[in-house]
Amino acid sequence: MKLEVIGGKSLLRKTATRWASGLALLAVLGACSQATQNIAAQDPNADTACSLDGMILNDYAGPKAQMHYTEGKPDFFCDLTELFSVVLLPEHKRAIAAMYVQDMGKADWEHPQGHWIDAKAAFYVVGSRKHGSMGPTFGSFSNMQDAEAFAHKEGGKILRFEQISVNMVNNKGGVAHDTSH
Repeated sequence: MKLEVIGGKSLLRKTATRWASGLALLAVLGACSQATQNIAAQDPNADTACSLDGMILNDYAGPKAQMHYTEGKPDFFCDLTELFSVVLLPEHKRAIAAMYVQDMGKADWEHPQGHWIDAKAAFYVVGSRKHGSMGPTFGSFSNMQDAEAFAHKEGGKILRFEQISVNMVNNKGGVAHDTSH
């Protein structure tokens, strides 16, 4: 079999090199994807401050949130409405690798510690009587039963992550003045 030579390399060798490069790129992309899926939630320290307003997270009641990016340090939020105000604004451009909120079915509302869950998988109670660091806020839960029990006791409506809109977390009154839920 005679191979055609192009620029000093055989066509077969050139094709094999392209395939090897493509497979190497896929392996690197797969490793990056796997690394972002393995980002664990971090418990805030005693002096961890909210990324938006500088409030110390441990000083306030209600669920907290954290957002991890594909590059750089995570942002912490002293209130779930702050998390959603950042995520839902069109100005937000950083690539998000993971988001966590606290499971209020397990954490103490007045002094929440630990119990981090995937923010996109959580059930949210919107419009309850409970307040967080910034006033009325969302409650976050890992399961529907805990969210229903909370809503029955404290009021509010249960929504999923994708159902929360920017109107529910606007900076002109936030959850307290939202009538869309």
